[in-house]
Amino acid sequence: MAVEWKEGPAIGIDLGTTYSCVGVWQHDRVEIIVNDQGNRTTPSYVAFTEKERLVGDSAKNQVARNPTNSVFDAKRLIGRRFSDPLVQNDINLWPFKVIEGSKDRPMIAVSYKGEDKQFAAEEISSMVLKKMREIAEAFLGKTVKNAVVTVPAYFNDAQRKATMDAGDVAGLNVMRILNEPTAAAIAYSLDKVGRVGKRNVLIFDLGGGTADVSLLTIEESSFEVKAVAGDTHLGGEDFDNRMVNHFVQIFQRWHKKDISGNARALRRLRTACERAKRILSSAIETTIEVDSLYDGIDFSSNITRAKFAELNMDLFRNSIELVENCLTDAKMDRESVNDVVLTGGSTRIPKVQQLLQDFFDGKELNKSINPDEAVAYGAAVQAASLTGMGNEKVQNIVLLDVTPLSLGVETRHGDMSVVIPRNTAIPTKMERNFTTLEDNQTELDFPVYEGERARIVDNYWLGEFTLYGVPAAPRGVASVVVCFDIDANGVLNVSARERTTGASQKITITNEKARLPKEEINRMVKEAEMYQVEDDKYREKAEAKAALENYAYDMRNTVNEKENAAKLAPAGKKKIEGAVRQVIQWLNGNQLAEADEFEEKLIGLQLICNPIIAKNAK
Repeated sequence: MAVEWKEGPAIGIDLGTTYSCVGVWQHDRVEIIVNDQGNRTTPSYVAFTEKERLVGDSAKNQVARNPTNSVFDAKRLIGRRFSDPLVQNDINLWPFKVIEGSKDRPMIAVSYKGEDKQFAAEEISSMVLKKMREIAEAFLGKTVKNAVVTVPAYFNDAQRKATMDAGDVAGLNVMRILNEPTAAAIAYSLDKVGRVGKRNVLIFDLGGGTADVSLLTIEESSFEVKAVAGDTHLGGEDFDNRMVNHFVQIFQRWHKKDISGNARALRRLRTACERAKRILSSAIETTIEVDSLYDGIDFSSNITRAKFAELNMDLFRNSIELVENCLTDAKMDRESVNDVVLTGGSTRIPKVQQLLQDFFDGKELNKSINPDEAVAYGAAVQAASLTGMGNEKVQNIVLLDVTPLSLGVETRHGDMSVVIPRNTAIPTKMERNFTTLEDNQTELDFPVYEGERARIVDNYWLGEFTLYGVPAAPRGVASVVVCFDIDANGVLNVSARERTTGASQKITITNEKARLPKEEINRMVKEAEMYQVEDDKYREKAEAKAALENYAYDMRNTVNEKENAAKLAPAGKKKIEGAVRQVIQWLNGNQLAEADEFEEKLIGLQLICNPIIAKNAK
């Protein structure tokens, strides 16, 4: 998956379900970069309005007014099929519309500038990635092309490739797709490199949409992943959903009205629930308050930390089960774990911390890293390492990762025959023997799949090839060796060889079926450029309009101040007042004017006012 580094700085991007974060290695340390609102994390939201496209804070801030055209949770769609049960379940929870596109691909349908538009999840994610890139460029003062982008450890091949496609559309050279818990482990251990001995570190990563557990052995500058476990559909969003459903039922019980079909009411309630969830991490009880939630009815209700935990207890326990699975796969007991490190915003939930601590028999949890920024921090370190920008400590880092899901081929009855089991250290090379299933069979098909289910219909198709030249013989006589070879970058090569004749065939898995076609990526890149032009044009217009308004009102305030009014000649004051009045009247009637019209009006007003003010200053 590694891409060659191109000249220029390299950044680390944590592309999150709910929030994203960007960092860069600078002055021998990682800088987590603040956005234009002064925030260190940016909402992974994209909104479409009648006038413009919004990304980040501005998109989330208007979501209650425009719920059907405000897109979030794109990470829960990326690399998935429309028919996926998880996608079908989520469609019922989202206010925006998701429809079936070609090849069972989910498409997000919105209205933008009065037109109906459809976007793939990769395209929405690319808009968020581009926003993170722009944040970095504003901070660094130079163009940024190179990035390390993080994904959940349990993302399958299709989801990883789709994330790379999103990077392509955003104009980024994605040098590496890095597992989020591995990035967090780098953030946790960087200052300890060379100062501590061998330690087994369990990274518990519970974010807005995904849960990941990774067990690593860290020694000197080596980070060796022993096992990963995860759920790509478990996180803060699910906890919010439980709260929303709880309060929808309360509202119905109290007022005999069902708000579940009203997107705007649900969005405002969800925002209140998200805020309450955060408060309950430090308070025992809080109040949900939404003015005029539905049919003019104000809604107010209390929720305790205990009730919140009760609503989500099964989900919390599911996240702890992942820890157990990870330890089992690593063949390690809980006493062997030296450090349990928390990352991801949802690890702030007290009940989650308590369950995790109980699992480790009261062991103190490590909260030394910022759960919102650790992943971007680790990604920035990896970006510096790949580009040779970091110091000696960074350059010496060695990552030894594992394959998160089992890899194998389809057998005759649609079963999955595993060649490489999950959590196998990469790079790796494994072989299995196969034979013909019919008499005089001279060719064999090898469909390659990824997943943990017994039947291939439940797993992910990666590619296929056919081995020709098998000698005709009774079934079961011919012997074919299938070899799976994964390199350090996670690229899979599959080959097959017939033992007696030496006939062979191989394939490098690129998963073209799951990835966007090249022409589709090119189309998205062109549209992204077009949207950028539109965004810049709108921003230019807004700035020109603001400049005219500010100048007009400044002039009006200037001539009305007693001190200035006394000095101004009556004719000059009257001239400015008249000119300002005309401009304000024009502004009120021409809100949709173009940038050059606003600029022209500003120049005209300045030509009238400036000489009079300058003369007064003398």
